[in-house]
Amino acid sequence: MKTFIPPDDCSLSHIEAPCFRNLLPEEIELARNSKTMVVFRKGENLTKQGAFASSVLFVMDGLAKQYIEGDMTHNFNLRLIRGGEFVGLSVAFNNHTYNYSVVALKETTACLIEKEAVTSLIKGNGAFAYNIINRYCEQNSKLYTSVHDLMYKQMNGRLAGALLYLWKEQAGNDEVFPFLSRKDIADFAGLSTESTVKLLKSFEKDGLIKLEDKNILLQDIPGLEQISLVG
Repeated sequence: MKTFIPPDDCSLSHIEAPCFRNLLPEEIELARNSKTMVVFRKGENLTKQGAFASSVLFVMDGLAKQYIEGDMTHNFNLRLIRGGEFVGLSVAFNNHTYNYSVVALKETTACLIEKEAVTSLIKGNGAFAYNIINRYCEQNSKLYTSVHDLMYKQMNGRLAGALLYLWKEQAGNDEVFPFLSRKDIADFAGLSTESTVKLLKSFEKDGLIKLEDKNILLQDIPGLEQISLVG
């Protein structure tokens, strides 16, 4: 069950995001009065594809994955989401439902800000709007890259690209692979779980990676980059 925390515990002054630092005192007050902090436990949805959207989410900390829902057995993972990132920005631009689902991979804390408040801040503060649009464009760019890889790369290249992306998402000693199942990795690469398991074993045999239970250690990054490039 989600844990709701009173609004005062979700202090915008402690959010490390450039757009919030551009807000005027009265705008900070508007945002503060329009937000709720929620703790999502592992496996809980921050957003659900197709569900009515009333809030933009700002992730404070934790780890989640954004994905497009497919059939009962297959989804397509778009990206990992960490603290300092927005979820559901399209809601502020008159989109009334979420275009994707986001699920917590471990306990994740997020501020839910009413979409009307975000829209008002975008219209009234140019610097805030610039940062929001910039983040939105960055997310779209990643989406286009994912679609390109899915359409034009072979299985080896898609898996190598997915592994490199996930490896780059690791901040310091904060690993991500232990929080991902083999199916999660397959959904990042647009492959079946069976094909992913076989390719991972092949990559390990070739000295590209090392498998340690759920964790994956990248041993030959240039080799994986080459496979991703020509894949």
